[in-house]
Amino acid sequence: MTKVSVTILTYNQVAFIGKTIQSALDQITDFDYEILVGDDCSTDGAQQVILDYEKRYPGKVKAVLHERNLGQNGLFNTIETLKLATGTYIAPLDGDDYWTSPHKLQKQVDFLDAHPDFSACFHNALVTYEDGTPAHEVNAADQKKVIEVKDLIGEEEIWFMATSAVLFRNGLMHYPDWFLKSTSGDIPRYVILAQHGPIGYIGETMSVYRKNSAGASFKDHYRDARFLQNRIMMYKGIDQETKFEYSPALRRNISRYYRMLLDARQYKKSYFRRAALALYYLYLRRPSALEVREILRCFVLPKWMMNVYSFFALLPHRFRGSL
Repeated sequence: MTKVSVTILTYNQVAFIGKTIQSALDQITDFDYEILVGDDCSTDGAQQVILDYEKRYPGKVKAVLHERNLGQNGLFNTIETLKLATGTYIAPLDGDDYWTSPHKLQKQVDFLDAHPDFSACFHNALVTYEDGTPAHEVNAADQKKVIEVKDLIGEEEIWFMATSAVLFRNGLMHYPDWFLKSTSGDIPRYVILAQHGPIGYIGETMSVYRKNSAGASFKDHYRDARFLQNRIMMYKGIDQETKFEYSPALRRNISRYYRMLLDARQYKKSYFRRAALALYYLYLRRPSALEVREILRCFVLPKWMMNVYSFFALLPHRFRGSL
């Protein structure tokens, strides 16, 4: 019986995919595991690397190649690959990341075997940058050891689990319509998993999370209206998924994205759309009086009205100056 299905998801990562697969092959375990490599129709030669590993490790490495790019930032590649997973546990791994400890799988499986009520577990990871920015760890020394749904939802975006650091029980995930439309997979996945049981933390650094220009995280544009609207849709879906238990926090979180929409490049020349968004932001956020005045001045009151206001506001000063 297969204990773990390692699911490696990749697209145009020929420079990294070999090291990623090898780090999975280097695991030392007392159980059987499979390595499914889902490739979203790469055009850079990554598929040949995957097929070479499949040939060298028959039955262990299994290529899952799609005839076309399935889209949605790799989400459908993930779902289709997971459908083939036969393991009791799932160990996801992005195609540009890799595991640094050969005991990673064994330690996480031992944890979940010993905690049958937990849905998943994760460990620390090292974040590295291709531009030379100093590396740092994802989790601080005081990282909470047991994670519940409430720890994953806040007034701002919460993320502290690298994809390469997670192991979760197979069969717990489901994909509501809002999830299938989301450009983020990790954020909603952990919320859904935590609804089935707590997520445990192992305080060891056992993987590397690469940040590079080909990675999905570099496709998140906080001045792009489509991205921001997608985040709004996702958090509304999470609100529904959690039966509105965390609505106050999610409402403030969602309001952040409406504020960002005011600076989105698509709305720069659209007064009426920005004004409507600004008013809705004020309704959601209920900010301070100072911010209310600032938002009204910058996005709601027409420029000509502000010019008239400024003229009359400064008129007494001009009048006194002429005496």
